Amino acid sequence: MTPRILHSEACMAEGAEWLAAAHPPFARALALCGPPPLRRRGDGFEALVGAIVSQQVSVASARAIAAKLQAAGLVSAAQYAAASEEHLRANGLSRQKARYIKALAEAEIDFDALREAPEDAIVATLTAVPGIGRWTAEIYVMFSLGRADTFAPNDLALQEAARLLFDLPERPKEKPMRAMAEAWSPWRTVAAGMLWHYYHHAKSREGVT
Repeated sequence: MTPRILHSEACMAEGAEWLAAAHPPFARALALCGPPPLRRRGDGFEALVGAIVSQQVSVASARAIAAKLQAAGLVSAAQYAAASEEHLRANGLSRQKARYIKALAEAEIDFDALREAPEDAIVATLTAVPGIGRWTAEIYVMFSLGRADTFAPNDLALQEAARLLFDLPERPKEKPMRAMAEAWSPWRTVAAGMLWHYYHHAKSREGVT
């Protein structure tokens, strides 16, 4: 079965309406926040380099490092594979991230094939690379590949939003969060978008950004 791809804001609105009709808490979220935006981004090697660069640094720092790497002519997998660890570190990467990106460059992943692969196969392929965990792989499936029915249950903001929106006694951990999200299929990516949207709304009301 070909996976549904999120192509437009209309897709997000369709999924949000389905979730709202099926689950009253999502109806409240939709009334408060509206449908979530389409958060598509590029896929492939460059997208995963960006994900690794962004780990444990601010958005501004990640952008500065990415700009420095690009200015140094480091764009393709071949260029990263040929670069020394010292050269990568001189252009903003930590020793650990330099090793992660070189491992990614040397993994020779067929990114075109990943676009058509089952989600489990995508996650397995990506998490075999050092520095890419399940959360990063699932986010890649959601936003780089645009799959409509993917979820990242280990995301703390999603867990906290679910606690608030569904009035749960405590924030659900990864396993119960994954089980909870099964009921939101075939629009789990849109459900994640609604939860993130609701989380920012709730936190802004509390004065937290």
